[in-house]
Amino acid sequence: MVLDTPTLYFRAFFGVPDTIRSPDGMPVNAVRGTLDFVSHLIATYKPDRLVACFDADWRPAFRVEAIPSYKAHRVLEPEPAGVDVEEVPDTLTPQVPVIEAALDALGIARAEAPGFEADDVLATLAERWAGRGPVDVVTMDRDLYQMVDDARGIRVLNIGKGVTKLEVVTDDTLREKYGITGGEYADFAALRGDPSDGLPGVAGIGEKTAAALISQYGDLAGVRAAAGDPASALKPAQRKRIIEAAGYLDAAPTVVRVVRDAPVAEHDDLLPREPKDPIMVAMLAEKFGLKGAVTRVTRMMAER
Repeated sequence: MVLDTPTLYFRAFFGVPDTIRSPDGMPVNAVRGTLDFVSHLIATYKPDRLVACFDADWRPAFRVEAIPSYKAHRVLEPEPAGVDVEEVPDTLTPQVPVIEAALDALGIARAEAPGFEADDVLATLAERWAGRGPVDVVTMDRDLYQMVDDARGIRVLNIGKGVTKLEVVTDDTLREKYGITGGEYADFAALRGDPSDGLPGVAGIGEKTAAALISQYGDLAGVRAAAGDPASALKPAQRKRIIEAAGYLDAAPTVVRVVRDAPVAEHDDLLPREPKDPIMVAMLAEKFGLKGAVTRVTRMMAER
């Protein structure tokens, strides 16, 4: 199981009341929620291996170079010589190091890759494990649907409606929802676009049309070839829009497709049955008022 950790702690931050505080008054709602999410996932799915993936760069230069609007609306502070500062709630920022410390003390592996997003780390680890055993990708980012592959045992656990109400996404799910498979999802997403990531898509082509085009012509290259072929069955308006969006469609795959070979270091991802550093776990629980959350995680680790 690989975790989209930023998604978990953002969801926890907005879903758990900020009245949850440490003894000295620091909000710890994101920490509490993240640990409870992890407890539930371990209890329900009983993974042998578990990796919490993080962003080393939430807005990688190679994606911004391809499409400058990529996540631009979420930039708090541009950094020409480094990583742009993401707009994050003030009371969430100091909770992230606590989450990292808790995961380390519990013995839950963490992973990131310089210059890459958590999505790329998730995809890289899923790719490494594909065929060696089932892989669950925990996220609410639909871009990760491109990793879904029933034949290789990769599925997405979408926590968009909450961890206890998550949706298990397989190729069958995607066929039912969109009429495409995981292998076709990236090209479909490029056509459709994603305003939340600053990707415009092709004007006039929404979800249903994008899925129908990919289904009919196989992939993005096939759709673009059909647009350039006067004898194809494309409607004139669609043909015109696809041709006019040539520049965007040249760049979109670089942004939309997750990197499956990011430089993620090899690490021990076996999920232990007891905390790696029980003294540190106890100290964190005491300092931040997390005894209940920590007890639940350690119990689930032991009982799985």
